[in-house]
Amino acid sequence: MSQKIAVAIIHGVGKQDPQFADGMTQELKGRFAKELGQKIQDPASELAILPVYWAPAVQDAEEELWRRMKRGGEMDFTTLRRFLVDFAGDAIAYQPTPKDRRIYDGIHEKFAESLNRLAAEAGEKAPLCVIAHSLGSVIASNYFYDLQHPKRPLIAARVKKKIGDTPLERGETFTLFYTLGSPIAMWSLRYPNFGVPIQVPSPGLSKHYPDLAGEWVNYYDEDDVIAYPLKTLNEAYRKAVKADREINAGGLLSSWNPVSHLGYWTDNDVTNPIAQELVRTWRAVNP
Repeated sequence: MSQKIAVAIIHGVGKQDPQFADGMTQELKGRFAKELGQKIQDPASELAILPVYWAPAVQDAEEELWRRMKRGGEMDFTTLRRFLVDFAGDAIAYQPTPKDRRIYDGIHEKFAESLNRLAAEAGEKAPLCVIAHSLGSVIASNYFYDLQHPKRPLIAARVKKKIGDTPLERGETFTLFYTLGSPIAMWSLRYPNFGVPIQVPSPGLSKHYPDLAGEWVNYYDEDDVIAYPLKTLNEAYRKAVKADREINAGGLLSSWNPVSHLGYWTDNDVTNPIAQELVRTWRAVNP
């Protein structure tokens, strides 16, 4: 029996549909199957792809905040204001405070639940690929940083209860990391010398696949004001990130302006190389 590859797709800020990952899932499976060819009967089934849909962890609070603000009096630009509540609100709410980690931990619970389902579908030792957009890249970075520093009390008890005892869920098979339109560079302002990146692949990967290589590739559009390169943050990021790849995300009406932030999901310059790397990873663990 072949070893499947697990893929977690994480959305970013703003109102999200539960089917946000459907377009990318379809493209990745199609490109993967075409690249793999007739080596097996159903190549698309060798990818187990699940979304990390964390929006519900914060959406109710944002809805209630908006209702309370509207009761305060007349406001101009209500459409733009609501947009900011959804976008900036997610980022602000995600930040834990010394006395309140409800949303931070609630989002990480959603992440743990998705990895649990992936382990069940792809196998406990399946190589894990994480594709994270916008704030989702910060969430993924924080989640795996917490897993990679077990001696520090970073993971809340409520999240630990959701993490199963499998190599995939412990982050040991974390192999590929793709950040799309990522604001990690701005988050680095919180830390001395702009922080410490996660390790990709995971330090534990060699226990399960000693010859498997991994990578962290950061995709950004020069017109996307939320997205920034990462390799130049410091020496640690220079080593951790394989490449900052500048692309022209989006279509005719969005690729030349900040709306390009929403255009990464099905862009050929993103999905083609990711699919190729998934095929390489599958072949490496299915000789």
